[in-house]
Amino acid sequence: MTSRPLRVAIVGAGPAGIYAADALMKSETPVSIDLFEKMPAPFGLIRYGVAPDHPRIKGIIDALHKVLDKPEIRLFGHVDFGVDLKLEDVEKLYDAVIFSTGAIADRELKVPGIDLERSYGAAEFVAWYDGHPDFPRTWPLEEEKVAVIGVGNVALDVARMLAKTGDELLPTEIPDNVYQGLKQNKAVEVHVFGRRGPAQAKFSPMELKELDHSPNIEVIVDPEDIDYDEESIAERNRHKMTDQVARIIEQYAIRDHGDRPHRIYLHFFENPIEVLGEDGKVVGLRTERTELDGTGNVRATGKTTDWDITAVYRAVGYLSDDLPEIPFDTRAGVIPNAAGRVLKDGSHLTGVYTTGWIKRGPVGLIGHTKGDANETVACLLEDHAAGSTFKPETPEESAIEKLLEERGIRYTTWDGWYRLDAHERALGEPHGRNRIKVVEREEMLDASGA
Repeated sequence: MTSRPLRVAIVGAGPAGIYAADALMKSETPVSIDLFEKMPAPFGLIRYGVAPDHPRIKGIIDALHKVLDKPEIRLFGHVDFGVDLKLEDVEKLYDAVIFSTGAIADRELKVPGIDLERSYGAAEFVAWYDGHPDFPRTWPLEEEKVAVIGVGNVALDVARMLAKTGDELLPTEIPDNVYQGLKQNKAVEVHVFGRRGPAQAKFSPMELKELDHSPNIEVIVDPEDIDYDEESIAERNRHKMTDQVARIIEQYAIRDHGDRPHRIYLHFFENPIEVLGEDGKVVGLRTERTELDGTGNVRATGKTTDWDITAVYRAVGYLSDDLPEIPFDTRAGVIPNAAGRVLKDGSHLTGVYTTGWIKRGPVGLIGHTKGDANETVACLLEDHAAGSTFKPETPEESAIEKLLEERGIRYTTWDGWYRLDAHERALGEPHGRNRIKVVEREEMLDASGA
């Protein structure tokens, strides 16, 4: 019997999937990896979840590029698992499959009035300004006073994108429809609300500092919101990043306010309890003041405030979508797993693994996904060595290409990404921009030579 490389399918070509491919290649086991991606282009969250004015974070693409350039990996874009490719197909063609489909939907916020008109999910807004082809081309930006609920980096991204001018963002890769929309944006006040204090905020120091880099944005914190209990102080002492975030917030609180035309207010100890409406539309936000209880948590004080805002964005977390034929915990929004081994009724589903946000939930920074991938890949290799993975009928590399062609699936490749990349750069060049992102799916397919 001729020996062959371990054949692995990875569903989802964002950072989690690419890190898993990298971990497989760094093992001592010869591998052949096929990455399947629903979008025509790879990179997932980096392309469709990171604000366009974050070139440093987008620099991660350079590292991911080096992985995808390896001959052991092939990319099959515009292939939808459960529609174009089924689990039974994967079982016939591969030794194992890793699901790394991430999270793109908004987690619910259960407060009265959250479903009113002019109340939005942050994830949908992010998808709009990042040019995701499956989301609307226009976005309503008519309101002057806007609330953002949440104290994570996505909340900061949303607040910053609402407060910046279209011309500030023009040098980035934003598509023309996004630029035109942001040029008409009327927001001049953005209020960010968190129910706990500065030591419990989930911002990263870099994101928090970047708010102040815009010549058009004044960042304002009420000195009354600077408060720490015993556990908050201990948390600052334990974690350098927590201390850095608290120090930056303190600096915002003590300085004099300038005259920049747009303002971002960071409110702490304000728990949103109701979105106020009139004629079916948002006309305000009611919060209840909280106070620290000594453990880093908060208790209600009974004092409420009605804020004059007319649009609300909830940025309380992402939520993964379930996948056909794959177990899913709808409450936690993850695939049930033990160290990356997918579980069904408490037992490992042979040959099926998961990594990234759909494995552990949408928490942590992009770099944390590497640890996830290493853990999952270690389990996969252990199972393969023990003979407890799929027993594919046709593991030849050509088999998947034949299958997709027989089904008439128009798919993109890694070479196709290079063509799309060149196309987007060419669109930007006459305007002195690095690139202009293509939004329409058909244009992406055509430019990729699908």
